[in-house]
Amino acid sequence: MIRLSASHFTFALTLSCPNRPGIVAMISARLYELGANITEAQQFDYTDAHQFFMRIVFDIAHSDLISQKLEKTLAEAASHLEMTWSLTDMGKPHKVLLLVSKFDHCLVDLLYRWRIGELPIEPVGIIANHPAATYADTDFYGIPFHYLPITKNTKAMQEARIWEIFQDSGAELIILARYMQILSNEFSQKLAGRCINIHHSFLPGFKGARPYHQAFARGVKLIGATAHYVTSDLDEGPIIEQDVERISHADSPEDLIRKGRDIERRVLASAVRYHIERRTILNGGKTIIFSD
Repeated sequence: MIRLSASHFTFALTLSCPNRPGIVAMISARLYELGANITEAQQFDYTDAHQFFMRIVFDIAHSDLISQKLEKTLAEAASHLEMTWSLTDMGKPHKVLLLVSKFDHCLVDLLYRWRIGELPIEPVGIIANHPAATYADTDFYGIPFHYLPITKNTKAMQEARIWEIFQDSGAELIILARYMQILSNEFSQKLAGRCINIHHSFLPGFKGARPYHQAFARGVKLIGATAHYVTSDLDEGPIIEQDVERISHADSPEDLIRKGRDIERRVLASAVRYHIERRTILNGGKTIIFSD
């Protein structure tokens, strides 16, 4: 999404509330009264839980008065509908903090997509638990780099420093771009809904070191990757995106690693795009994804 002009803004409104007749009519009428032009609208009725979810994208003339009226109107609707809602200016790049360990393929991919304008993000920092020399061949385009080594004894201090950088930089999202450290329960809770992780996912699931070698030893036929929101339950947060690729007996562990890198890159990029375009709505331990 891009801003139409200096006087017109594009917003994304996401909402969830108990299902009842007239929700769409009420929200649409309120936006129409303010002069908004709806350009996208998607909805989902989760009948088992009697919950309603919706994403609306609209253009509207900008002024301080209109902004105040918009906030007031949505707050009144929220009170009436018992609605949880979020309003995002789609003309502003989403500020992200990128965390990485030794393997930088996801980091490099995100930076490339940002550089060519594919992802409307603004990287405000890169944090690594390996020194800068590890990424000597990677152009960070002037993005601040923070080397924060971690040990069992320094984990709490290191996470406190990440949180400080997150707040000071104005970041809205942390992306674990193959950051091979487990976040503490306390830190995960602080970042609820604001931290996305990428990890390999196989059938069966292989944890620990050298997962692709474990998969090779078991003769798996599919490899894949999962992007999810981080929670205190390791690798069990609400899933945003997944993909798989078929392999055969002829593939070596190195082939699995190569193919796995490709899947991880595209799955993470898709998940980040869904988040910043406000296509995701949390629904307990799951997500509602309004894909394009």
